[in-house]
Amino acid sequence: MRSTTLSFEERGDGIGIIWMNDEQEPVNTLKRELITEFESLFSDIERRNDINVLVFASAKPDSFIAGANLGMLQDIKSAEEARALAQSAQSIQDRIETLSAASVAAIHGPCLGGGLEFTLAFDSRIASGDKQTRLGLPEVQLGLLPGGGGTQRLPRLIGVEKALDMLLTGRQLSAAKAHRIGLIDEVVARHILIDAAVERGKRLRLRRSQQTPGKLNLKYWRAWALSGNPLGRHFLFDQARRRTRHKTRGNYPAPENILEVVRIGLEQGLRQGLAAEAEAFGRMVMSPQSTQLINLFHTATALKKETGVQDKSVKPREIKKIGVLGAGLMGAGIAYASISKAETPVRLKDKDDLGLRQGLVYVEKLLTERMEKKSLTTLERAQILARLTGSTNYNGMRNCDLVIEAVFEELALKQQMLRDIESLESATPIIFATNTSAIPIKSIAAAARSARTVIGMHYFSPVEKMPLLEIIVTEETAPWAIATCVELGKRQGKTVIVVNDGPGFYTTRILAPYLAEAGHLLQQGVAIERIDESLKNFGFPIGPLALLDEVGIDVGHKVGQNLHQAFGDRMQPVAAMARLVADNRMGRKNKRGLYRYADNRTADAREVDTSVYELLNVEPNNALSSQSIAERCALQMINEAAHCLNEGILRTARDGDIGAVFGLGFPPFLGGPFRYLDTNGADILSKLQRLSDQHGARFQPAPPIQEGQRFYP
Repeated sequence: MRSTTLSFEERGDGIGIIWMNDEQEPVNTLKRELITEFESLFSDIERRNDINVLVFASAKPDSFIAGANLGMLQDIKSAEEARALAQSAQSIQDRIETLSAASVAAIHGPCLGGGLEFTLAFDSRIASGDKQTRLGLPEVQLGLLPGGGGTQRLPRLIGVEKALDMLLTGRQLSAAKAHRIGLIDEVVARHILIDAAVERGKRLRLRRSQQTPGKLNLKYWRAWALSGNPLGRHFLFDQARRRTRHKTRGNYPAPENILEVVRIGLEQGLRQGLAAEAEAFGRMVMSPQSTQLINLFHTATALKKETGVQDKSVKPREIKKIGVLGAGLMGAGIAYASISKAETPVRLKDKDDLGLRQGLVYVEKLLTERMEKKSLTTLERAQILARLTGSTNYNGMRNCDLVIEAVFEELALKQQMLRDIESLESATPIIFATNTSAIPIKSIAAAARSARTVIGMHYFSPVEKMPLLEIIVTEETAPWAIATCVELGKRQGKTVIVVNDGPGFYTTRILAPYLAEAGHLLQQGVAIERIDESLKNFGFPIGPLALLDEVGIDVGHKVGQNLHQAFGDRMQPVAAMARLVADNRMGRKNKRGLYRYADNRTADAREVDTSVYELLNVEPNNALSSQSIAERCALQMINEAAHCLNEGILRTARDGDIGAVFGLGFPPFLGGPFRYLDTNGADILSKLQRLSDQHGARFQPAPPIQEGQRFYP
C-alpha cells in the first residue's frame, strides 16, 4: 500500500500505521489529490479483516498537518466547487469513523485547521508534550470556517462552550491544555508517541463493546444544560452572538456563519450540520474578506524568508548579547521579547535605581502571568529571567553586539546615548538601534563617528503584544547591520518590514494625518464618541481619538508639527490639539485627555470628558454620517501610504500593507491600504478629489492614485 504522500506500515498482530509525508513540501498540508489517496488506502484497509488497530502519524520530524493547502483554496473558482471540496473532506472523516479497527491519531507538531478536523473522526487522539505540538482551528483568522466536519464534531467531543471558544478565536492550544479540555486523550513523551498510540488502540479495541456514554459525568450535564435543551441553547448562542457582533461589527462574516452551522448541527443533527457547514464553507472561500486575509497571511509568511537587503550574499552577524537603554514600558518590553523569544541575554540600563527596578519588575510580571496561565513552568521562568541583568551605568554594555535605545523622543538625548556607546572600547562594532517613532535616523546618526552602524528599530507598544517591527535605514547603514537587525526581529517573534529614512518613516507618517483628521472633525463639532465609533465600525480596533489619548496628545501634537515643517499644508496642524496641550491634556498618562480615566475603567467602558467641548468652543453633534467620518480619516492614511511608496520610503506595496495592518490596526479584511486601492481605486480617487475641493491640500490625491496605478499583479 503506497501512494505519493501516504504509506502503510504493518507491524504484525493486527497493527497498522498510516504515515503521511508530503515530500514536495516542508510541512504536511491537505491537498485535493489526497482525497483520492485516502479513499484508495481506506478501501484497501476495509477489505482486510486482520487490521485491528490503526494509527495515523506524520513522518515529518516536527509537523503533523498544518491545515488545508492555501494555494488549493485560492485556486477555487466558485462557491459550489468549495462546497464540493468540503463534502469530500467530510466523506473521508465518515470513512474513518466507521472503520472496524480502533483508530488513534498520534500527533506531534502543529495540528491545525483541517489537520485537527481530520483527527476528530478517530476513536482517540494522543499527542506529544513538546512545545512544537499545537492544536487549533485557525480558519476564522483567514475569514473561513472549518469545512471538514470541525464545526460538528468538536462540540460533540469537548462541549459547545469550549468548541465555540476555539472556533471563534482560532486559538491554538498546547497538548497539555488540549488534554485538560478533553480534545486529547493522552500526552506522552515524543519518543514513545507511536508505541503509546498502539497501546491505546489495543485498549480501545478491548473496551469498545463495553463503552457507554458517561451521562453521570458533571461535564456532560453542564454541556447538556447549555446546549442539549432549547432554553440553555438559546441563552448560549444569544450571548455568543452578542459578543461576536460587538467584536466584528459586521465586518467579518465567518464568525456568525460558524455560530449558525454549530446551532443547526445541535438542533437538527449531525447530517444537517455537515450540510450547512459545507454550504457556508463555500460562501466563505469566495468572500472578499477571506481573499484579503489569505493575501495578508501569504505576505507575512514571505517576509519571514527575507533578510532586508537585496544582496543575498550578505549574512546577519550573531547577536550574543543585547543592551537596552531605558527601562520604561518600551525598553522593558524590548528586553522581555529578547530574553524570552530571542533567548538572548540583555543588559537593561536606566538613569536611576527606581526606573531600573520598575523595568525589571515589569519583565518579571509578564513572565509570572505566563506561568500562571501554564504556558511556562517555574523552572523555565527562572531560566528566562537569568538572561536579564540591570545597571544604572554602562557597565556590561561593552560586550554587547547590539544596543537598542528606548529613551524619550529628544534628539539631543538620543545623540548623547549614541556617543556614549561609541566611546566604549569594544572589540567589534556595536550596532546602535534607536527606537524613535519619528526623528529621522540621519539626524541621530549625525552625532556618530560612523553612521554605518546606526539604524532605526521602531517597536510598537505594548511590545509584548504588537506583532510589527519597523526597521529604518539610511543610505549609509551597512547591509550586514540591516540583516542582523531583521534576523533579531524575527527571533523576537516580530513581523519585520524595512523602510527608508525620512520624517515619520512610514507608520508614524501615515498615522499622523489619520489622527489629525479626527482632530479636524472634533474641531468641526463632531462628537468624540461618534468619531471613534465610526472608525471602529469601519474596522479599526480602536478609535483615533482614543488612540491619541493612548499615544499622548502632546506626542501627537509634536509629531504633527514636525511633519508640517517637512510637508507643508498637506500636513496641516490642528488648532484643537494645541489647545488641548496648553490645557495640560496629555491623555491616559496624566489622566487628562479626551476621555476620563479617574475611575480606571476599561477602554471599552471609558467616558468622554465633555469639558473638552467647552475648551474647544464647539457644540458636539452627530450631523455628519458615520461613513463620511470614517472615510475622511481612513482616506488620509491610505493617501499618505501612496505618497510614501511614490517617494521611496516604502520599498514595496506589500510592506506598506503589512505595516498598516500589523502596526496600526488598519482593517485586515480590507487587505491593507494598497490592496484596498487595487479594489476601490477609482472610487477613492473620486472621493479624495471631492474632499480636496471641500477641505484643501491635505486631501490632494497622491500621484499613484491620480494615475490609477495598480500595486499587485
